[in-house]
Amino acid sequence: MYALRWVWVVLALAGCSNRETLVVYSPHGPEVLKDWKARFEAKYPEVDVQVMDMGSQDVYTRVKAEANRPVADVWWGAPSTMFMQAADEGLLQPYRPTWADKVDAQYKDAQDLWYGTYRSPLAIVFNNRKLTPEAAPKTWDELLDPKWKDKITIRKPLASGTMRTFFCAMISRAASEDAGIEWLRTLHQSTEAYPESPQLLYDHIKRNEELVTVWLMADAALQRDRNSYPFGWVVPPQTPVLTEGIAIIKGAPHPELAQRFYEFVTTPEALAQQAEAYAKIPARKDIDPKLLPKWIVETKIDPMPVDWKVFAQKEAAWCKRWDDEVYSKK
Repeated sequence: MYALRWVWVVLALAGCSNRETLVVYSPHGPEVLKDWKARFEAKYPEVDVQVMDMGSQDVYTRVKAEANRPVADVWWGAPSTMFMQAADEGLLQPYRPTWADKVDAQYKDAQDLWYGTYRSPLAIVFNNRKLTPEAAPKTWDELLDPKWKDKITIRKPLASGTMRTFFCAMISRAASEDAGIEWLRTLHQSTEAYPESPQLLYDHIKRNEELVTVWLMADAALQRDRNSYPFGWVVPPQTPVLTEGIAIIKGAPHPELAQRFYEFVTTPEALAQQAEAYAKIPARKDIDPKLLPKWIVETKIDPMPVDWKVFAQKEAAWCKRWDDEVYSKK
């Protein structure tokens, strides 16, 4: 019933315009989405872009629920593991972009069902009014030190592709699945709150200077530079590095417009603008470093080795275990 209500909302929005309608589902946030909606419509004034901003898991859930009657045309943004799941379930339409050979094989689907747009390392983020990189936790295991008890805040995980990736990464690096769940149990015992959205997370850290969290380094940089949030961060060794992707939804109502939007937001010029304005690190390897912010070029990342295919297959079960055995357990 909820899915049907959403369909009618989108159809109602579309009915308010005489232009062709393109529907984009994305977790990239209102600033990015409003910007690129305006840019696309400026170039193609005959198109009305309806952007639906929601968490990565919510996008996946909605695309799956609407499989028999697709509403959206483009899925722009989410960890690659979610695109892998969607690809395995037949939810995505093959499309080979003009820049297909400019992305390493590990950052795209072999059948052209999705392509990587950004590379996003996870970091330990803190309020720099209170903490410094030297005083903040510098490794994942330091988060479990008793000194950080009740000083950790975590974006509510199950609706967030970012946090699902972090939780699953902590399980995958452990000696066993049970050991990984126990690690997350200890983290949970030190966590004072689970904000419902990224914006609530940012505001919570801003107000509570002693708190630390786990979030995307690029988003922390964006909030610092664009919105003056007092954020600093440490990128731990062996950090998970998310590949965010883009795909056309199978049965998209407007496939030609979907391809046009896909190409529009992934040109070298577009990715350079997204890097400068929104701290997005391009997955394409042909972007001139001179066009990128200095911090992107100079940041050194030690990525955690991950078999993302296996990761994607186990993600749902691992997250359910966390919810059943840690978060919901009395």
